Amino acid sequence: MAAATGFMRGDARLAVFDSGQGLPVLFQHGLGGDEAQVAQTFPTPGAARRITVECRGHGASSLGDARPFSLGMFAEDALAAATDRGFDRFVAGGISMGAALALYLAHRHPDRVAALVLVRPAWSFTAAPDNLEPIRAVAALLRSHSIGEARERFAGSEIGRRICANAPDNFASLLGYFDRPNAIAFASVLADIAADGPGVTQAAAAALTVPTLVIGNEKDAIHPLACARTFADTIANASFVEVTPKASDKERHFAEVQDAIATFLATKTIRSLFSS
Repeated sequence: MAAATGFMRGDARLAVFDSGQGLPVLFQHGLGGDEAQVAQTFPTPGAARRITVECRGHGASSLGDARPFSLGMFAEDALAAATDRGFDRFVAGGISMGAALALYLAHRHPDRVAALVLVRPAWSFTAAPDNLEPIRAVAALLRSHSIGEARERFAGSEIGRRICANAPDNFASLLGYFDRPNAIAFASVLADIAADGPGVTQAAAAALTVPTLVIGNEKDAIHPLACARTFADTIANASFVEVTPKASDKERHFAEVQDAIATFLATKTIRSLFSS
């Protein structure tokens, strides 16, 4: 894994990972994720230069003092780091929250984003979607109880039992929030981001003309397959790939996601966007 370099945004020190050569790609992790999550998802090696910025409070990045946290804040942080690294136009992509950041950038900075890769999106066109209620529940418990009691209360709650029964991979990820070294402080990130939205209406998404890859799967309560299909049906130049759920076969899931991204980035359409 490439070593991180620091990038200051206000009083927040962000960890930036810059690896590979070729096609410029800004690819972001999900809520609670980090560079390791991206490395597991993004195809390597390949003819792409990938930059990933660990968002505030994630990985080696500090929280900073700015509040509230928002998808816009994280997206603008990532864009600033990419600009600092010399990215002019690039493919924007990400997993879950990272997909929302990519969508935000395509809408707010259309001159910078040449193509999109949306992996297991969790947001569509509204803030605080119902599928993120479990994350808001985790945040509320962390703010009101000790970590051990908060974990027990979540596991025994109606939401926790339902997620455990229907989406065990999601349940494991949700429990992971309680195990973070900065769990109490990170509750603010969870609460703010899970209550936010990318600020892109369905009409605005329909107006996007960039080539787009959307990846989704079943057996995922946090990242509903219907959300991925909505983007694929809304964005005019979108293609959709359904992959094996992580809950069914994690190794196959990542292999299929990597293959779908690699195939998309290797198309003549994408390569022509950056030809001199």
